[in-house]
Amino acid sequence: MERSSTPRKRLALATLCVTMFMAMLDNVIVNIALPRIGQDLHTGISGLQWVAEGYSLVYAALLLTGGALGDRYGRTRVFRLGLALFTLGSAAAALAGTPGLLIAARMLQGVGAALLTPGSLAILRHVFTDERERARAIGLWSGVSALGLSIGPVIGGPMVDAFGWASVFWINVPVGVLGLVLAARTLPDLAPRARRIDLTGLALSATGLGALVYGLIEGPARGWTDSVILACAAAAAVLLTAFVLLELRLAEPMLELRLFRDRVLCGALLSGFMVSFGMFGAMFFLPLMLQGVLGWAPTDAGAAGLPMTAAIVFAAPLSGRLTTRYGPRLPVVLGIALCAAGLGGLSLYGDQARYPEYLWTLCTMGLGMGLTFTPVSISVLQWVSADLTGMAAATVNTLRELGGVLGIAVLGALLANRLTGSLTTAFDRLGLPAEAAGRTADAFVGHSGGAGTAAGALPGPVQAAVDHAFVDGLHLALRCGSAALAVTAVLVALLLGRLSGGTARPPAEARVAPVKQPAG
Repeated sequence: MERSSTPRKRLALATLCVTMFMAMLDNVIVNIALPRIGQDLHTGISGLQWVAEGYSLVYAALLLTGGALGDRYGRTRVFRLGLALFTLGSAAAALAGTPGLLIAARMLQGVGAALLTPGSLAILRHVFTDERERARAIGLWSGVSALGLSIGPVIGGPMVDAFGWASVFWINVPVGVLGLVLAARTLPDLAPRARRIDLTGLALSATGLGALVYGLIEGPARGWTDSVILACAAAAAVLLTAFVLLELRLAEPMLELRLFRDRVLCGALLSGFMVSFGMFGAMFFLPLMLQGVLGWAPTDAGAAGLPMTAAIVFAAPLSGRLTTRYGPRLPVVLGIALCAAGLGGLSLYGDQARYPEYLWTLCTMGLGMGLTFTPVSISVLQWVSADLTGMAAATVNTLRELGGVLGIAVLGALLANRLTGSLTTAFDRLGLPAEAAGRTADAFVGHSGGAGTAAGALPGPVQAAVDHAFVDGLHLALRCGSAALAVTAVLVALLLGRLSGGTARPPAEARVAPVKQPAG
């Protein structure tokens, strides 16, 4: 019986891995196409941030609700719906002719990804009942997810060069259709269970996160004292505080905040959040520098990420073995420290640096990412009861996505502010009026003109000043990301201190379990 079921298990695992790879790939494959999107759709850094953030923000905001919908209506059924919406959104993005339509299509992709992701890990746990077999399957699933994040620019660059930026969305359509066929034939139908949908929590969290990200992205262009930006900051503080208070009161919350009271879970969740914070920010802005400042073709800029991909492929299975033997503390802390070192090292190289000089930083970041993804997933899932698996998986992915959203927004705000200040200084040195610096910065940072279009329209000395200002801002963003990760490594080492040896497997009575709702 076991033998006959093995091929079906493998097909189910392949289906889940392929669809998860596609969802993760879409976080970053678009990055390599951003300079070309900026040129064709006439938008600057702020508009390009929304192309990336439109997907990630909706994904993060709806992930926990996606898990609840899977519980209530059947995880496999909701998984298939999410995959269909993701595929439809990909086709709409490929056909978009304006920034607004592209951002809307990206948001539809985010809805689909939020519905399919929680069910993916929950279905995997149902298919693989043996714990060792399940750990290997989770390790492969996590490694494929990390690979999707790293390989996007590598395959996206040649596609953009050969077929244009729309091709990075068209590629999802046949993969999505194949995934739907395989899902219908190989995935088990999991019975739904009664589950309350926390619509109030969804509204509070989604609007609060939206206000926060809007303020961070638009702040550099509008000014931090602008009334709209201040209103966004106030709204985000009120709405997110109200969300936390609401979740603490509910017997069946959208987000189980008790997960954060446990040191092990808190350390694992913090790790996933902060690695995404630093790495998503770097992977968003690096293609803009390579193509916009250094003049690389998309293919060359994508190929530059190959060493990072190779390092992730090497480190992901290694991290699973290290976690089994020593617990999650060693690979997670080492991985975060390597990410911090890679980001900090990359900030030492300017626009005159040659690729071989900073190659080591890309390898270091790849090793760091590969070491963290698998032990975070394993430790979280093994530290909660079976009833909380779906919510725990959704929480891991929510915090990863939210870390990426805030990484791009926060590091982008730092970059934009430094860019504006550097341009003002440079234009003063060139004898140009201060208003010219403001207009140039607005074009580069805002929604019109922008990073993709300004390059050919500026005189040589002015373009050199713009390029230098961008690199200066990028260096500041990278150093801040590196410092944040270094602090995180220390905190996680303390939080995971009691798991320094053995496997991350608590006794059954110690696992975090859902609160029982009182009868009546």
